[in-house]
Amino acid sequence: MQKLTKRQDLILQFIRKNSGVQNKHILDYLSKELEEDFGRVTIVRDIDVLRKNNMIKRQGAGRNVNYFEAVDNELLKYIDVDNYCSQDLDKRDILYPSFNFKIFKYLEGLFTKSELVGINKWNNDYRARIKKISPTILKKEIERLTIDLSWKSSQIEGNTYSLLDTEILIKEDKEAKGHKREEAIMILNHKKALDFIFSKKNSFKKLSIKDLENIHSLLIDDLGVKKGMRSNLVGITGTNYKPLDNQYQIKEAVQQTLKIINTSKEAIEKAFIATLMVSYIQPFEDGNKRSSRLLSNAILLGDNYCPLSFRSIDEKEYKKAMILFYEQNKVLYFKELFIEQFEFAVKNYFL
Repeated sequence: MQKLTKRQDLILQFIRKNSGVQNKHILDYLSKELEEDFGRVTIVRDIDVLRKNNMIKRQGAGRNVNYFEAVDNELLKYIDVDNYCSQDLDKRDILYPSFNFKIFKYLEGLFTKSELVGINKWNNDYRARIKKISPTILKKEIERLTIDLSWKSSQIEGNTYSLLDTEILIKEDKEAKGHKREEAIMILNHKKALDFIFSKKNSFKKLSIKDLENIHSLLIDDLGVKKGMRSNLVGITGTNYKPLDNQYQIKEAVQQTLKIINTSKEAIEKAFIATLMVSYIQPFEDGNKRSSRLLSNAILLGDNYCPLSFRSIDEKEYKKAMILFYEQNKVLYFKELFIEQFEFAVKNYFL
């Protein structure tokens, strides 16, 4: 997705709020908003950028051309993540300060046909390679992905182990000096959870609450975290979004999410929804985002798709994308990161 200029973003927001506007309306609005004079050619060029990115559409011809937002799914509408997250936490205009129960009706059609074509092409390459790979190489590649994912997933949660420290810990069971014992446990728990997922991958074609709870239980073992769904309120660092605090509603939200995942036909969409919604619902008192990433991989492996390590993702960008989802229910930026990580995984593992 091309990052929009300030002017292009203003045009998009104006069309979003004023469906059916014409060039002259846009020109008048920008001149007042930015206190500058713009030529028609400049505006037409910006409009073309928005159209090429499938953000707006036009109807009519000649002087009767009108512009409308092209995206119907609320989750896929564009918001500039950098501008949004640059605002002070308490000054952000949060659209959904608490759980949005209407979100479930938008959890379909999140990937375009062209995106799915590209993803499935990459995955066909993965499937072709995995058929030919020797058991010895397969074992080594699983170990390599396990190290990378255990490191990055833990790093996203504030773990200070380096990738090299993580490799030594997993391969040699040697803890790094100067680190808390809990950091080593967190990483080793990722390995336990991944071992479980790889050994039971065919059981994740259809998901149950028990599957999610089993993964969570392995991830938080020996970390002083209560197992099972929470009954208390939890907060999330970096956002004023408040997840559900009613145990019945939490369970209902998880069930609804799993129902959508189990009826979806696209593995990448199922994994994407799992990553977002487990983080959004926060069904456990801790370990939710870790559980979301591991459940996502269980889904991919169950459908014979390449698992993700998230190794190359910038943890700051990951967190920004999640904040945008929590507070505005917008997934476009996280989808961009997710697709990038899938491509990275296919091109770097099981070669």
